[in-house]
Amino acid sequence: MTSTVELTYESTSRFAQVRPDLQLHYHEAGVGNGPTIVLLHGGGPGASSWSNFARNIPVLAQDYHVLAVDQPGFGKSDKPVDHPQYFSHSASALKDLLDHLQITDRVHLLGNSLGGGAAVRFALDYPDRAGKLVLMGPGGLSVNVFGPDPTEGVKNLAKFNYEPTRANLEAFLRIMVFDQKLITEELIDERFAAASTPESLAATRAMGKSFSGPDFELGMLWREAYRLRQPVLLIWGREDRVNPLDGAIVATKMIPRVQLHVFGGCGHWAQLEKFDEFNRLATDFLAGSRPRGDVGPGGGSAA
Repeated sequence: MTSTVELTYESTSRFAQVRPDLQLHYHEAGVGNGPTIVLLHGGGPGASSWSNFARNIPVLAQDYHVLAVDQPGFGKSDKPVDHPQYFSHSASALKDLLDHLQITDRVHLLGNSLGGGAAVRFALDYPDRAGKLVLMGPGGLSVNVFGPDPTEGVKNLAKFNYEPTRANLEAFLRIMVFDQKLITEELIDERFAAASTPESLAATRAMGKSFSGPDFELGMLWREAYRLRQPVLLIWGREDRVNPLDGAIVATKMIPRVQLHVFGGCGHWAQLEKFDEFNRLATDFLAGSRPRGDVGPGGGSAA
């Protein structure tokens, strides 16, 4: 693998008015490469595509056209509060973004937690637009067979949403990882500033309510996982306290073309805690039998 190119927030930042009432923010890198891979972040307070994937984007952009999307309600994207079940809400927004960018070929999807659920819903609702899926502790597919429900991480998320203090945010972030050195004062301050605005708080509360709304069953992705025809790589941290490892049992039973990789000494942020190993695992899975660097016309196959 060649050395990575230094990319900045500003140089990759883009906006797209995908609907009259919805503007999405995203980061783009690897233009001219192919196929396209879409990165979808998790749903923690202050989360964004850059906060989740800033270090991974340059690595993936060596071989792929990368779109790291701020999902609706997060980052610099618009924050509507009147929307359907969140996975469907985010998946349809992504479809509109791809239409806006005139990307009609299949795209690979790499999603963490909430983003993993949105990626699965996209693949279920738009199967002809979705290539391979890389899912890290995905929401909606995780069914806690042995662990408590709600989990420790979900409880801390709810506590921050209704009592948005810096201390509660720090408690939530520390549950995300096994390696506590990753939770720096700078990270806490950055995430708190993003999460504590009135617009962000209203959006995250609306997101939470959508999982118990009239169409809540759309969030129970494990019930539909048998319909996935894409190759799926599940990546789990053994010490995940948000979506515990036992949550993978049902998903691995239901998904026809599935692999599961478990990292020891790793929490909910595998892409950061196991940075080098994660990047190799994901890129090897996405490449499949395609030789590294051998991309055919039009970006090659995304099957």
